[in-house]
Amino acid sequence: MTDQIIPPVSLTLDDTNPDVFAAELGEEFRRFGFAVISDHGLDQSLIDQALNKAKAFFALPTEIKNKYYKDGGGGQRGYTPFGREAAKGVAQIDLKEFWHVGRDLPVGHPFRKIMPDNITPAEVDGWHAVTRLFDALDQLGNRLLRAVARDLGLQETFFDGTVEDGNSILRLLHYPAQESALPEGSIRAAAHEDINVITLLLGAEEAGLQVIDRRSGDWIDVNPPAGCLVINVGDMLQRLTNNVLPSTTHRVVNPAPERQRFARYSLPFFLHFRPDYEIRSLKNCVSAENPDRYPQPITAQDYLLERLKEIRLI
Repeated sequence: MTDQIIPPVSLTLDDTNPDVFAAELGEEFRRFGFAVISDHGLDQSLIDQALNKAKAFFALPTEIKNKYYKDGGGGQRGYTPFGREAAKGVAQIDLKEFWHVGRDLPVGHPFRKIMPDNITPAEVDGWHAVTRLFDALDQLGNRLLRAVARDLGLQETFFDGTVEDGNSILRLLHYPAQESALPEGSIRAAAHEDINVITLLLGAEEAGLQVIDRRSGDWIDVNPPAGCLVINVGDMLQRLTNNVLPSTTHRVVNPAPERQRFARYSLPFFLHFRPDYEIRSLKNCVSAENPDRYPQPITAQDYLLERLKEIRLI
């Protein structure tokens, strides 16, 4: 374990000097696969409202929560019970439960076959705060991808069409308090990489999130200052950039003894490509020194299905 700090990058720099912002974001991604964004502009009252709705839902009795679980649904919408998900290649279950909110599509949209309607828990009033937060994070994610495009030497709008109507997910995540015996070998979230393009994470203030330092191989605690957003590269962006931008292994460890009586909540937004987007190595990310690692392209939907099987959601 090291005390390496991932320094925050202010989003205001994107207004005053967008090329410098893009370079600083790209440098953190290349170094850590993660970045910390301050002054992100999201409405804190909306974040608080959505988090309170999540807490209200997870406090419901198990039999009520289970009404919102759809067996065989791949966890795309609604509730996924405690102990259902495991990291790729890990036998032990993760110690978490979660709720998924996705994109609302109009009747007749071709992607409705892939992206089901959202579910609203009848027992929680004011659920619209959660869908409003989805929209706000979606817009912010698009803005951050424009910075990624600049850093990669692409047209600033390169990603706009790739994520339009993307299969993005806002996850309301609950790691329960640990005041009783735990399954042997399980932690809150075992070491893994995210499937998607980029992840925007709110609520990482409670300790536990760790990322591997790609240079030293040590685990680094990610404890961002209050009010900051954590963002990380997912496997889809790593594949698109031929590993120029790495999807770095991370985990959520169990709390220290003095914090075991406290639950941990977070709100990760998994930004995805549209289902029919073909992930193919970018030409300017392939060279003699970095030959194409992914010569066979794959659609975002096929890639997602592969990974959902690996983590036991389908």
